[in-house]
Amino acid sequence: MLTNEQIEEIREHLSNAQNPLFFFDNDQDGLFSFLLLQRYIGRGKGVPVKSFPELSVDYFRKVRELNADYIFILDKPVVSREFFKEIEQVNIPAVWIDHHNVDAKEVPGFVQYYNPLMSCGKSEPTTFLCYQISQKKEDLWIAVAGCIADKFIPSFYSDFAKEYPELSINTEDAFDIFYKSGIGKIARICGFALKDRTTNVINMLRFLMKCRSPYDVLEETSKNRFIHERFREINRKYQRLIEKAINSRENTDKILFFKYSGDLSISSDLSNELIYRFPGKVIVVAYVSGAKVNISVRGKNIREVVLRAIEDIDGAGGGGHEDAVGVKLKIEDLEIFKKNLEKFLIH
Repeated sequence: MLTNEQIEEIREHLSNAQNPLFFFDNDQDGLFSFLLLQRYIGRGKGVPVKSFPELSVDYFRKVRELNADYIFILDKPVVSREFFKEIEQVNIPAVWIDHHNVDAKEVPGFVQYYNPLMSCGKSEPTTFLCYQISQKKEDLWIAVAGCIADKFIPSFYSDFAKEYPELSINTEDAFDIFYKSGIGKIARICGFALKDRTTNVINMLRFLMKCRSPYDVLEETSKNRFIHERFREINRKYQRLIEKAINSRENTDKILFFKYSGDLSISSDLSNELIYRFPGKVIVVAYVSGAKVNISVRGKNIREVVLRAIEDIDGAGGGGHEDAVGVKLKIEDLEIFKKNLEKFLIH
């Protein structure tokens, strides 16, 4: 959790920002974090960051294009040094709110960095932190959607369940809520809608900024039909991939390894559902795109094992949480990574 002092500091930054630009991770935690802060101050534009694992310098052009006077970075574990250099050159205030395991030495002194994991060892989703800041009761559903998508049941879920009993279920498993409830469907709809053309994503952001209740998203209307159509389109492909993964020859007692390619990068979504279905296994989902591979790994205390597995692989990078890690490497190194992972899991 953020301290009261940190909350007041961030609120002051938001108050001072007349034309803020929010860079957020391209998933539900990033999306809903942005919405909470944007709706709190009623201004600012959002840019979903698709580069992995870092916020690359290529995105800085948006700062100039939109004439931003403040930069907020939400739910990104890594920011490139070149991006920081650009910030320093234009002398724009920068606030970074995150919950990943990050080396504090990599954060420049001019950046206002907030990460409770670094101070108190807790890593609540960035959505949770942003709701601490905004505290707008009408946005409670947004906060819950972001938290459960990040496998976390927040303390305020009981308040949401009282207000929207038909959209909630009684459980102690966040992914039960994500896959089996109305608020979970909202989170899944928005997550898949992020994987669309830039124009449609911008239209979705504009729509979500004005929503008054979760039903504005859940119930299909002429205003949100494009979001639902995108969800159905991706969900059809997603369900086929889930079935292929489950029936993979490389689905063993200890590890499920699944490799796929195509025009849809959803390895994180796939690995989340697979670990939900097979909680005792290590899940490895590899998305092959040209000469590169993006890998999502899920498993109990898997982070250190994964980092050891890529330690000697040239150009490989990765990071994330203790039980959920992302990796990027070259296609020719995929088998090496797989063998290293299997070896370290045994020992």
